[in-house]
Amino acid sequence: MSQQTQTPPTAPAAAPKPRVSRETSAARVRKRLSSSTATLAAIVIAALWTLPTAGLFISSFRPERELKTTGWWTFFSDPQVTLANYRDVLFGTASQGQLATYFVNSFVITLPATVFVVVLAALAAYALAWVNFPGRDWLFLGIFALQIVPLQMSLVPLLRFFSQGVTIAGIQLMPAWDLQGALAFTNVWVAHTIFGLPLGIFLLHNFISQLPRSLFEAARVDGAGHGVIFRRLVVPLIVPALVSLGIFQFLWVWNDLLVALIFAGGSAETAPLTVRLAEMAGTRGDEWQRLTAGAFVSIVVPLIVFFSLQRYFVRGLLAGSVKG
Repeated sequence: MSQQTQTPPTAPAAAPKPRVSRETSAARVRKRLSSSTATLAAIVIAALWTLPTAGLFISSFRPERELKTTGWWTFFSDPQVTLANYRDVLFGTASQGQLATYFVNSFVITLPATVFVVVLAALAAYALAWVNFPGRDWLFLGIFALQIVPLQMSLVPLLRFFSQGVTIAGIQLMPAWDLQGALAFTNVWVAHTIFGLPLGIFLLHNFISQLPRSLFEAARVDGAGHGVIFRRLVVPLIVPALVSLGIFQFLWVWNDLLVALIFAGGSAETAPLTVRLAEMAGTRGDEWQRLTAGAFVSIVVPLIVFFSLQRYFVRGLLAGSVKG
């Protein structure tokens, strides 16, 4: 009798699993932000944001009578243009503005203060990232903590340091700084450098510490010291970060009023453009045509600096976002 083989019953086919969308929340937000509605909203916001600057620019070219009696938007229906406002504030009398001298002072203050911060911050950031020495981590934490110290807390001690020097137990360790001529800007240079270094060191440290360790090891095998490594390897690789820091520092120093008013505002020979504009607003508040021209003169240089170095600025902001 032949035994009949029985095949086991086949299990019913499993129902297909529903596809789980792998689209993350970040991807969904990105898709919404790149939609036509979001683009239109961004354009409207940008237009509203730049509207006051456009009104300031148009008002700076309008005659005094038209500026004080009508709004700047009436320029399009009755255009009247004059260069007298710029001529008065740049090359007129002291009561009219005479901003040309203060414009030069702003450059004399801003350029060295920017260079000092970029150079010193790059050197310090490299040392804190790749040079082993006792107390390195504690020093970095101290520099990081200095960023939260209010600027106003250090103004009086620093002013006393410049005017009276340093005296301990009746012994004068450092005399007062009584500087004249070109060295009269030294006080404001030192002040801006001190206030800009904590943030500059922190930013550059984040970029330099992400450089590949193998690059430094290969350089040391070839006999390169820290000076050669910094000059030939580190500096070319962090150019976008250096430019980003330079833009931040330049804009901060150029637009600063508080530090300039305390350390460089006592004399017309050293006062920058912001100090003179504040004086014009306080004593010539009714001279709107000069204030508009003077305000636009003060912002034209930051605009040129930012737009001319914009590609380096964007690269510097994105350089530390992704590790390759």
